Amino acid sequence: MLRRNCLLLFLCFLFEQSSCAPFQSRPGQEWPHSQTGPPAAGRNGGSRGFQRVKRGWVWNQFFVLEEYMGSDPQYVGKLHTDLDKGDSAVKYTLSGDGAGTIFTIDQITGDIHALRSLDREVKPYYTLRAQAVDIETNRPLEPESEFVIKVQDINDNEPKFLEGPYTASVPEMSPVGTYVMKVTATDADDPTYGNSARVVYSILHGQPYFSVDPKTGVIRTALPNMDREMKELYQVLIQAKDMGGQLGGLAGTTTINITLSDVNDNPPRFSKSIFHLRVPESSAVGSAVGRIKAHDLDIGKNAEVEYNIVPGDGGAMFDITTNEHNQEGIIMLKKPLDYETKKAYTFKVEASNAHLDPRFHNFGPFKDTATVKINVLDVDEPPVFSKPSYAMDVYEDTPQGTIIGAVTAQDLDAGNSPVRYSIDWKSDLDSFFDIDPVRGTISTNELLDRESIAQHNISVVATKVSNKVAVTVHVLDINEFPPELAMPYETYVCESAKVGQVIQVISARDQDLPQAGQKFSFKSPQEGVKTKNFTIRDFGNNTAGVMTLRVGFKRRSQEIYHLPVVIEDGGLQTLSSTGTLTIRVCGCDTDGSLLTCSAEAIFLPVGLSTGALIAILVCIVILLVIVVLYVGVRRQKKKETLMTSKEDIRDNVIHYDDEGGGEEDTHAFDMGTLRNPKVIKENMFRRDVKPELGLCPRRPVASQNSADISNFISLRLQEHEGDTSAPPYDSLATYAYEGEGSVAESLSSIESVKGETEEDYDYLNEWGPRFKTLAGIFGERSETDHDLDFKLWWKEF
Repeated sequence: MLRRNCLLLFLCFLFEQSSCAPFQSRPGQEWPHSQTGPPAAGRNGGSRGFQRVKRGWVWNQFFVLEEYMGSDPQYVGKLHTDLDKGDSAVKYTLSGDGAGTIFTIDQITGDIHALRSLDREVKPYYTLRAQAVDIETNRPLEPESEFVIKVQDINDNEPKFLEGPYTASVPEMSPVGTYVMKVTATDADDPTYGNSARVVYSILHGQPYFSVDPKTGVIRTALPNMDREMKELYQVLIQAKDMGGQLGGLAGTTTINITLSDVNDNPPRFSKSIFHLRVPESSAVGSAVGRIKAHDLDIGKNAEVEYNIVPGDGGAMFDITTNEHNQEGIIMLKKPLDYETKKAYTFKVEASNAHLDPRFHNFGPFKDTATVKINVLDVDEPPVFSKPSYAMDVYEDTPQGTIIGAVTAQDLDAGNSPVRYSIDWKSDLDSFFDIDPVRGTISTNELLDRESIAQHNISVVATKVSNKVAVTVHVLDINEFPPELAMPYETYVCESAKVGQVIQVISARDQDLPQAGQKFSFKSPQEGVKTKNFTIRDFGNNTAGVMTLRVGFKRRSQEIYHLPVVIEDGGLQTLSSTGTLTIRVCGCDTDGSLLTCSAEAIFLPVGLSTGALIAILVCIVILLVIVVLYVGVRRQKKKETLMTSKEDIRDNVIHYDDEGGGEEDTHAFDMGTLRNPKVIKENMFRRDVKPELGLCPRRPVASQNSADISNFISLRLQEHEGDTSAPPYDSLATYAYEGEGSVAESLSSIESVKGETEEDYDYLNEWGPRFKTLAGIFGERSETDHDLDFKLWWKEF
């Protein structure tokens, strides 16, 4: 504000105070004006041809600061006209962009304020129109004029890399300053005002390998001869900072992944200088005899290796090719080898790159040489059998020493050495066969059993060297085992079976295996004699059926039948055996499905299914469970718990929280109640409260002298404390004390004085209804009888 006021005073001084009005302006801007006054002389007193125009409106472009965060509306500027004499006769109006919503004007003073914060990046300027009108007639005093309010930029946006992160590559071994790529950061602030949008680039991470131009953002190499084989990937962090990189500027960063691309700067190298190989003399022409490899640290086509045999000793016998997949050199045999002619070959192999880079010729020759030594192995040719394999047949149980065949082998070497034959012991561990070592005839050494081993595979060796031929000996079968039923059959016949019904299909098995195949026949033991129950029918395909000959099979009559079956095989010497089928009589459905074969099942009620039987059993079990539970509950109710036991009185102490009448009070408590709580009754009268007259009987007054009772209790307490068998918990001890005698002496009528005076028993009538009968009796009887009966009653009471 101070800066603006100083500028205002300076302008007023330049253009004279008479024509100066308050405004917000910047030097060098063109002001809108109207020619309202006469011409005036120039400021320097020169020619009067040029006169200053007197202005009606005085203002310049207004500016408002963006992102204003003050609590009051932001002051923008002031409108003023020379027609405004300060008497409040002029009213200012405002229209255009944001008038009334964003900008407001004081109609009297012409002060313009911004009502809310503005963002230059959203809208950089606002065009408005102002007019001065008469406040009373609302008549325009001046034509409407247009002006602009610009949003003055502040640095509120950091530079941004819109395309990051970046990926780039540069060839390895590049010189310093080699171009890599260019990055650009965008700042949304006003580039024409201040340094808010002036961006400077720098490297935060990636030095000293790369550099960046602070103005253009071009990234270049900073170190020479960077080797990909040492490090291939570099991660560079670039920062873009506005305000020209000054303190307080905003910054943005991006990452650039720079890869060093490969160039052919490494020659192939063999891992060793001499390679030793061995090859048999019998190797075929064109076969691979060995592999060698030269390693190249480059990749791709720069690592492709070509192998060549240097002309010289032995080079004409071999050739070498390159395996494109792993860049190995494969040495191939060009001509046949003969151990007797030459036993070893030595030659050199050269490995070189297929694609050379002329920039690196000064590094040296891009090739390497290694020596290959190949030793030829002597191969003694074995005898050759006349056949690749032999097959011989022999019957089982053939006598020992029987010749079953012969093998023949010939030595193809020039020496034509004699051939010796032997059986490889690993192929004939049990020594079933023997061979003549000179003639090659094979004979049996043991009796052969086809059922144990049906085929023998033996190997015959023809020496000079271990050369083997496969010999297979087949043991032929003879008919030595009779046939038998294929399995134990479980056969049944329905009670409703019909005549001629097949109830079982049977087959047979035989341990023998004739060359013509198995052939079995089935029949009854006595052919032609019909049994009355079942018969056997041969189907002619090694199976037979059991057929019924009658109807009316009943389990009650006979449950099980046994049917013998005669089985014969089809060998040269026919063998037979007799098997027995067990046939059970069972109950079936109408469709022949089996129901039950149990004899007891016939006594079950007709029509009662299995589900019904299960339901009946479940109901019986439920009833038994209910009865057991009921009996258990009844027994539980009859048991007496420990709390009500009369034997143990530890928890049977009744507590009264009543205050007694002192030592002489003998009516407050009844000790008999403590002995048995069950004697307490709801209608019992409390002894600590005086009953109403006539509601309770009169009781004889106890003697006030209780010294004998106290002595009795003290004596018992001393005995109890000295008792070592007393329980370790609090207990209540009760004692029955009859006393030492009565001051009234005996109540018996036997010792009564005959001359005793007559006693009045009328007080019995005052004791209540319970003594009414007793009072009537004593009122009618004689004095002597009264005295006797009353004393007896009183004693009982």
